[in-house]
Amino acid sequence: MKVPVKWLKDYVNIDISPKELADRLTLSGSKVEEVITSGDEIQNVVTGKILKIDRHPDAEKLVVCQLDINTGEDLQIVTGADNMKEGDIVPVALHGSSLPNGLKIKKGKLRGIVSNGMMCSEEELGIAGEEQVHGLMILPNDTPIGKDIKEVLGLDNSVIDFEITSNRPDCFSVVGIARETAATLGVSYKLPNTSYNSENKDNIANSLKVEIKDTKLCRRYMARGVKNIKIESSPAWMQERLMQAGVRPINNIVDITNFVMIELGQPMHAFDRREISTSTIVVERAKSGEKFTTLDGVERTLNGEVLNIKNGDTTIGLAGIMGGLDSEVKEDTKEIVFESANFDGTNIRVSSKALGLRTEASSKFEKDLDSNLVQLAMDRACSLICELGAGEVMEGTIDIYPEPVQAKSLVVSANWMNRFLGTDIPAEKMKEYLDRLELLTIINDDILEINVPTFRSDVNIKEDVAEEVARIFGYNNIPTTVMTSPSLNGGKNKKQKLEDKIIETLIGCGLNQAISYSFVSPKVFDKILLPETSNLRKAVEIKNPLGEDFSIMRTTSIPSMMESLARNYSRSNPEAALFEIGKVYIPNDNSAKLPEEKNILTIGMYGKVDYYNLKGIIENILDTLGVFGAGFQRETENPTFHPGKTAIVGTRKDYIGILGELHPDVNDNYGIDESCYLAVIDLDVLIRLSNMDKKYKPLPKYPAVTRDMAILVDDSILVQQIEDIIRKQGSNMLEGIALFDVYKGSQVPEGKKSVAYSLTYRLENKTLTDAEVNKVHDKILRSLEHQLGAQLR
Repeated sequence: MKVPVKWLKDYVNIDISPKELADRLTLSGSKVEEVITSGDEIQNVVTGKILKIDRHPDAEKLVVCQLDINTGEDLQIVTGADNMKEGDIVPVALHGSSLPNGLKIKKGKLRGIVSNGMMCSEEELGIAGEEQVHGLMILPNDTPIGKDIKEVLGLDNSVIDFEITSNRPDCFSVVGIARETAATLGVSYKLPNTSYNSENKDNIANSLKVEIKDTKLCRRYMARGVKNIKIESSPAWMQERLMQAGVRPINNIVDITNFVMIELGQPMHAFDRREISTSTIVVERAKSGEKFTTLDGVERTLNGEVLNIKNGDTTIGLAGIMGGLDSEVKEDTKEIVFESANFDGTNIRVSSKALGLRTEASSKFEKDLDSNLVQLAMDRACSLICELGAGEVMEGTIDIYPEPVQAKSLVVSANWMNRFLGTDIPAEKMKEYLDRLELLTIINDDILEINVPTFRSDVNIKEDVAEEVARIFGYNNIPTTVMTSPSLNGGKNKKQKLEDKIIETLIGCGLNQAISYSFVSPKVFDKILLPETSNLRKAVEIKNPLGEDFSIMRTTSIPSMMESLARNYSRSNPEAALFEIGKVYIPNDNSAKLPEEKNILTIGMYGKVDYYNLKGIIENILDTLGVFGAGFQRETENPTFHPGKTAIVGTRKDYIGILGELHPDVNDNYGIDESCYLAVIDLDVLIRLSNMDKKYKPLPKYPAVTRDMAILVDDSILVQQIEDIIRKQGSNMLEGIALFDVYKGSQVPEGKKSVAYSLTYRLENKTLTDAEVNKVHDKILRSLEHQLGAQLR
């Protein structure tokens, strides 16, 4: 909201610069966007009187002028202008001055004659109107000499642009900012004049009736009449203030309603009395599908939620948004009806959004204005009617106010506020600060009894009162304290630390982190070959999606990773290795409850990689997190993955995830012509199984015994099965297993394979004998033969 400082000074005495004022208001909680000062580009330009004009000796079209700028010495300037005469007072840009559009003025020579600056035109000062003006700007004869041109022309006006939060509707006005300014500077402020005379003795209540049919949406409606209207331009002072606030002047009646809206924050409307032919104003909801042409000339289709102002059964305005085209004040209007009302903010916001029509009035009403502001605004408008001689205010007022809003009271302990803020402010000082904000306070020992006016709807609890005290005391004056509670110590929690470990490990494995949206299309389920009966197809639908491609929350992260891989492949990247830590959303059986959010680690790769590269990455993660007892089992039932190159990773009790090569049909669906490898890991389970306790043991004192073993087994036997038997039978004597050869060829029967291991035996308390090692080694061979049909080669 733009607030002209000159307008602000009408209500509060300000003896500091606009820049300092903006800084002080920012510190007291009123956020300033910027300070806009007209004429900022004009520097070192003063008024000067032309004492003498001589012809230039070497140029026909140039003259040499001597000027008095009240410095004690004459100033010589060469110019080509011809509209001035001796005795004229003109703007003079001195050496080192600057003008709009970045123009810099320096002294120099023109055809050999020294010129110490430049005399300026209106165009050069950037103040020329639409009509082109030729020659220098000639100032009035009584203009003081040597004065800054900005001061003389009134170009030093400043406008402060505030960002007003939605919980402070009382600040959406010049008077509201004046109240904040007075509290901040510790001075008093005054309200605008609201007194007026009812010059016309006709009572509006005898000729007009108002009926509110929805008191929930219209909490108060006030109307007054003005007769013998004189439609003309507003006075210059009003037009100047409106333009500085960014509002275009129209005529005196419309300008009064806009002036009051900016000054007090209460939107108003003026109806041409001729358009209220039924002499009845009805406030009710629109009929669904009703057509109405607003003041901007656009025909709009209304829904049943829009609140209308009606002339009997005919709509003449959209409540709190915009009036109708036919009800506007015209040049021949002789009688008007002023409307000042209070409407439900939520309804105004929803209605203006549905109509695609957001106005200055609707932007204020949607913040839920104070109902008691209605009468103040009406009185101010009538006062301006009298001041401008724009008409005769009728006697009487129509004021329908079913449930008047009352001021509320709060009781707060001064000691509590000091503990809460970490300050030591005396109760008397707190009272002073609150009184400045019109939160009138009575002190009773340690207790502050506070009367909260109706315009401060944001002050409801004791913490709100503490905030008011803090901002007037000055946030910069509150001492810094160190938190002592151990529960408030900063730092990452266990989950965050383990996620960092996982990310560090994956980056160390050569992967890049990816981030994707949690919104996906329902079509992705078909692309990853998900069965129609799969529970993963039951997704959370978004009520207002950006489009079909973002209409549901994902239940699986595979499509998101495949989109990333496909994007890399389509851009001719020969290889890609990505990982993402994100969420999937599983709907709850009870629709009233929020969906279950699972943290998922997804890894995707293509290029010079295979299943074993992916498996090695997963093993690195398990090792980093200290997840013991996890193993891999073949998986053939998942339709998204290749049935012969897929495994499940988990422990005996917990499923951790799945990894493997994607089904070729899935690759085709994403336009990828080479094998892709994916892993989907339940991060919550992984972190729960992690064990970061590190135990160290001394270097072994006794030597190890190594035995190599090559066995012949069926080709369908998994290496994991062999190693499980070896570990089980090796007991505490077996220190390590190393697979060093898998052979299938001419020396091995068809359907068989040779698997060779190096086994390491060691005890911590003694040296092993051959007999002890052979006993355990033979036991392992017998178990392999008995359980897997293995033969020693």
